[in-house]
Amino acid sequence: MKLAIISDIHANLQALTAALKVIEDRKVDAIYCLGDIVGYGPDPAACVDLVRKECTLSVRGNHDEAVALERHLSWLPKDAQKAAAHNRQKLSDDQLEYLAGLPLVVEQNGCCFAHASPGHPERWLRLDTLAEALDQFSAFSSDVCFIGHTHIPAIVSDRLGVLRIRPGHRYLVNVGSVGQPRDGDARACLGFFDTTEFDFELVRVSYDVESTRQRIKEERLPRRLGKRLLVGH
Repeated sequence: MKLAIISDIHANLQALTAALKVIEDRKVDAIYCLGDIVGYGPDPAACVDLVRKECTLSVRGNHDEAVALERHLSWLPKDAQKAAAHNRQKLSDDQLEYLAGLPLVVEQNGCCFAHASPGHPERWLRLDTLAEALDQFSAFSSDVCFIGHTHIPAIVSDRLGVLRIRPGHRYLVNVGSVGQPRDGDARACLGFFDTTEFDFELVRVSYDVESTRQRIKEERLPRRLGKRLLVGH
């Protein structure tokens, strides 16, 4: 089975549209979204509608929770708090209900899907170190768990020295961010996983970053949120 995995769209419609075009060309069997459909960006309603239409399922991200449930807003940076308030105003009751009802963790098709971590997903942990990542392997039973949240792509194996995904090992895979990369590459980032071949590919997709930046200005969101998109940080 061929899967596409996207994460951290952050209301960036231009990036999401570009990513979905690449996914369409790949003719995958299912699309999984790892959350943070909204937050930061200017077009939350259109992004929610696209994810609902195109994705097999999505899990809930911390920004989805902040926007839909107004929960843990103080945990977000000031610019993100302003964006959350903006996004909430732009969404219908039905769209807010959809975000609020998303699960935190799902295991399906031999894979685990979570936003920040499979263990204690409600805490929105940042797995910034190898030790923190390795602690998560006891929290899922599948061979592969896909996450996002940090916006930085990475692959961690349960055994040191394993540098690529291959059968016989277990993995925690961060697929990066579609709508707000933070690894110094401004292009949208997403992953493809073939469950039969046990093969994973990380793909970067160019999109009209300047258009998103202009939309951020039009919506009177903090301009810093647009400037950072230009450098992928």
